[in-house]
Amino acid sequence: MSAWSGGGRFGDIHGDPADLPLERRVARRYLEGIPKRKERLVGKVVMYGSVSVDGFIADENDQPGPLFDWLTSGDVPLDDSGVLMVSQTSYDYTRAYWDQIGVTVVGRHVFDLTDGWDGNPPGGMDHVVVVTHRPSPSGWDPQAPFHFIDGIEAAIARAQELAGDRVVEVAAGDVGGQVLAAGLVDEVRMDVVPVVFGSGKRYFGSIQAQHLLDDPDGVIQGNRVLHLRYPVRS
Repeated sequence: MSAWSGGGRFGDIHGDPADLPLERRVARRYLEGIPKRKERLVGKVVMYGSVSVDGFIADENDQPGPLFDWLTSGDVPLDDSGVLMVSQTSYDYTRAYWDQIGVTVVGRHVFDLTDGWDGNPPGGMDHVVVVTHRPSPSGWDPQAPFHFIDGIEAAIARAQELAGDRVVEVAAGDVGGQVLAAGLVDEVRMDVVPVVFGSGKRYFGSIQAQHLLDDPDGVIQGNRVLHLRYPVRS
């Protein structure tokens, strides 16, 4: 038997712990404390975006309006760009989350709007997975850490493979809504900005069915933003 099944170099570690030799009791506690292989290697999937109080992430012309004002209205640098300046409260919440992200998943529309970030993943992330039926753009550098994947399930699987135990972030919008509908989102994060759009691009895209979330386990008030974090009910 292997050590994972209770044998191997540790010997038999099952049964009443009081009846086991000391070294086998230590081995048992050690093995019980190691997460399962899948839990160790697969990070959670988080849907994320700044959003108006009526649920929009941009207007009809893909303009975010004041949704990102909170990112430039503070006095604490959020990164090294010199552009993003937030309140201390928003820094503590956002920076800790950003540091966990290994991969971000976006749709082809966002990729095209940003010109593919010139081949450099945003926010210091390691990889970007683009959900698309089309191949990479003509002349695209094949060494750039962008991965063009057809299909939601395949995209998330590839993202988790790349991220290891780090967070896979999914951009809010049509792709994020599809990932949630597929049951692949573990957590929904929203930076809610006090503005009403009335119409535009929805945070959850074109999702139709009801999906229950748990009570928020994070509610943080920043400057012109309310940070919310909801676990997805399984």
